[in-house]
Amino acid sequence: MARIVCYIILFTILSPLAYGQSPKHLITVKARIQNGDTIAIMDLPELRIKGYKKYRTPSDQRRYDRLVKNVKKVYPYARLAGIKLREYDQMMVGLSEKEQKKLYKKAEEDLKAQFGEELKKLTITQGHILLKLVDRETGNPTYNIVKELRGTFVAFFWQNLSRLFGYNLKEKYDPKGRDSEIEFIVQQIEAGLI
Repeated sequence: MARIVCYIILFTILSPLAYGQSPKHLITVKARIQNGDTIAIMDLPELRIKGYKKYRTPSDQRRYDRLVKNVKKVYPYARLAGIKLREYDQMMVGLSEKEQKKLYKKAEEDLKAQFGEELKKLTITQGHILLKLVDRETGNPTYNIVKELRGTFVAFFWQNLSRLFGYNLKEKYDPKGRDSEIEFIVQQIEAGLI
């Protein structure tokens, strides 16, 4: 009899610990029953798979590593440029041309104060990548953005100056062509892989 009482007391004490499906760990998902099996239906994030790339020479590997470093450095600025440009476009709707110029001057001063010194420290290659990524974020080449915000003459001036260094502000971002490596690196950054 004492043995049975001992088992009952032990059972009542240990039974809450043996419950394996606590409500904290349950996940509710949509499911469908197919041929007697319950199949969960979930939306998974897109994942791009690219095979391991073996470079022919160590210099090719260093060039790619440098490109990764440069894209990681300028990508946040390009994202911010896209966000700020959309904000200013929304703010300028319904304003007169004079008010738009005032708003633009204030925005330019704020951005120069916040990022001017950091952007001056970029290398020429990083600047070129930044131009491409700004086009990627905004959908407009840098020349069109400068022309819209500063005028045709200023855009012409910066276009000619950039041509002296071998760059073209009118160049479109080509994610499937010559900018495919940059696009792949950006997608890896957005996925949190690098």
